[in-house]
Amino acid sequence: MTAATHTGGSTAAAVDWPKLFLGFGGMAIGQFMAILDIQIVAASLPQIQAGVGASADQVSWIQTAYLIPEVVMIPLSAYLSRLWGTQRVFLFSCGGFLVMSVLAGMSTSIDMMILCRALQGFVGGAMVPTVYAIAFTAFPPDKRITANVVTGMIVTLAPTIGPTLGGHLTELLSWRWLFFINVLPGLLSLGLVWRFGNFDKGDKDLAHSFDWFGLAMMATFLITMQYVVEEGARENWFEDDMILWLTVLSAVAGAIFVWRQLNYFRPIVQLRAFADRNFALGIMMSTVSGAALYGGTFLMPLYLGRVRQFSASEVGTTMLVSGLAMFITGPLAGRWVRQIDARVPMFCGFSMIAWGMWMGHAITDEWGFWEFAWLQAFRGVGVMIAMIATTQLTMSTLTPDLIKDASGLVNLSRNVGGAVGMAMLSTSLTTRTAVHMNELSAKVGVDSIQAQGMLAGLTARMQQLGVIDPDGAAMKAFQYMIHQKAQVLAFGDGFALLTIGALAAAALSLLTSPGNTPIPQLGSGGGGDH
Repeated sequence: MTAATHTGGSTAAAVDWPKLFLGFGGMAIGQFMAILDIQIVAASLPQIQAGVGASADQVSWIQTAYLIPEVVMIPLSAYLSRLWGTQRVFLFSCGGFLVMSVLAGMSTSIDMMILCRALQGFVGGAMVPTVYAIAFTAFPPDKRITANVVTGMIVTLAPTIGPTLGGHLTELLSWRWLFFINVLPGLLSLGLVWRFGNFDKGDKDLAHSFDWFGLAMMATFLITMQYVVEEGARENWFEDDMILWLTVLSAVAGAIFVWRQLNYFRPIVQLRAFADRNFALGIMMSTVSGAALYGGTFLMPLYLGRVRQFSASEVGTTMLVSGLAMFITGPLAGRWVRQIDARVPMFCGFSMIAWGMWMGHAITDEWGFWEFAWLQAFRGVGVMIAMIATTQLTMSTLTPDLIKDASGLVNLSRNVGGAVGMAMLSTSLTTRTAVHMNELSAKVGVDSIQAQGMLAGLTARMQQLGVIDPDGAAMKAFQYMIHQKAQVLAFGDGFALLTIGALAAAALSLLTSPGNTPIPQLGSGGGGDH
């Protein structure tokens, strides 16, 4: 682009649109690949476990090892982009991600797999926030919502289709292709960004007086926080000494990191963006939208697998409704946000998420594809509208020098929100299942008339099937039915929990101010040669 693209529609014609679209498109491909890789292994963990000889406890680290280092790179990528330029950072991130993807696919042991996944998450973590930053700095003001729609569709679609694609790839080829599939789109992304992605220049002076202490505190804070969130539910939270002390360490390191960034003359992350009311509220809403996006994607496949015994491909087919709803809604939502006050679609989007999640509160053990269709449609449309409007309003009143850091913080909040949401839902499922189990057992004890009638019917059925111990088999079946009912009720409580979060975000959206302040292009402030 030329320097004439500073602001406004009058100079929009000077934008080198083919170069901009090809460069941004290459980055968008990399962003999609990085987000997809978080969820693509979800449906194939048993096959990966068998392939690398992992235990049941170790296999969960295939996901965790990717997510923990990623949260460190997301905010760090803003500093690196200011230092080296967005293009170099993205090329390094995408290239390293490809190498680690191939090595992960070639893994022969769980240790090699975990190491490759950790490095893959760390180097790939820069691809997502850099795309958001370019959407707000390289595009003219009247075209930013279109770029925002593209990034919003990627962020919502990738985790939705990830398990579906992963399940089919594993069935048709093998689990190793979950990683090898990154090669072709990764090479395309590298080529496009290398040729057309020179959007800004770095500032080498930032290399002087680098805040290593701040980096150490940030890494300690984010790594320990992510570990606690990911593993806390599995370890019964603070009943485990390691979870307890890591929580304390995370809190202390986080406080020191914030103090350091506010006082050091060259901070790694510029927290001044939080002085902007829209940004501060937007971060909270992005956290909730992350919980709604990843939480809903967590609950529904879990229900379909545990309760309905659906296969991976059947689960994927059911989940596609949400992805299709998001895909169709994206362009329409972008036009809506462009035409009216962004607060209106933001409030409507979060309200639709709340309505869709509340529909899940009435879930039964007979729910399948069609029962979930309306729930997913409302949730999918709501997530897309809310995410596009929230991102637009969150970033629109910031000055250009804060955009890259703000982009990293928005993506970090969404990822953390998703992790916290899934951890809360996992804990809720366990605790609420136990509560409902006790309540149902008290209501339908084995001495009650209703229970005696059910047991008699089950015993007769077992006798017809020729079971050796019909009374014992009938009692086991009776207990299973109670547990199944308790589990279904717990899933309903999980959907209600997401409803509360979405309603809270809708209320927060009413506190924002109109985001109509245009953001000057980077070239106008000496941020680089377009």
